[in-house]
Amino acid sequence: MASLALYAAWQIASSRPIHRPPGEIAAADPLQTDLDSPQTLTKGDFQVIPKARFSAEVRVLSRERYRLGALADVAPLDIAVGWGPMSDSKVLEYIDISQSGRFYFWHYDDEPPIPRQDIESHSANWHLVPANSAVWNKLSDLRVGDVVKLDGMLVNLENPEAGTFNTSLTRSDTGAGACEIIYVQSAAVRR
Repeated sequence: MASLALYAAWQIASSRPIHRPPGEIAAADPLQTDLDSPQTLTKGDFQVIPKARFSAEVRVLSRERYRLGALADVAPLDIAVGWGPMSDSKVLEYIDISQSGRFYFWHYDDEPPIPRQDIESHSANWHLVPANSAVWNKLSDLRVGDVVKLDGMLVNLENPEAGTFNTSLTRSDTGAGACEIIYVQSAAVRR
């Protein structure tokens, strides 16, 4: 019984949000570049079709682990992320962030702390496809407030039974189809 209590305490402590002082902590925009000669990969029952090289350092605003659904085996984790003004605690204290059903939602009372267009162009929901177990170990430990540097590729996913899931190729879109699907080849976390 004591070991169960210790495990529960560890789970709570290891998943609590990281608090950050005011100021942008992930200032640069994500970097997307063309691929020279993309080759389709296989991950489980999915074809992974590279669309662009992708690198970003972002603040984790929310995280959601998926164990059920068409993408659960290939993309088990979604993270809502922010960069630039959406990585600043001074801004985020006025915005409620949530995730559900592979979507990211934000809400504010009264007036937004920054222009709505800046919220939309400096935050996103990312479906993460870990390239290997070492990358998955880092991604699965992400906490809200972490700063994570991801390198990999934006990809489409295809499966004969589940269908096709296309990545966004721009940071300015919103709504259905605006999520990036990232094949993560390396991840580094800053707490």
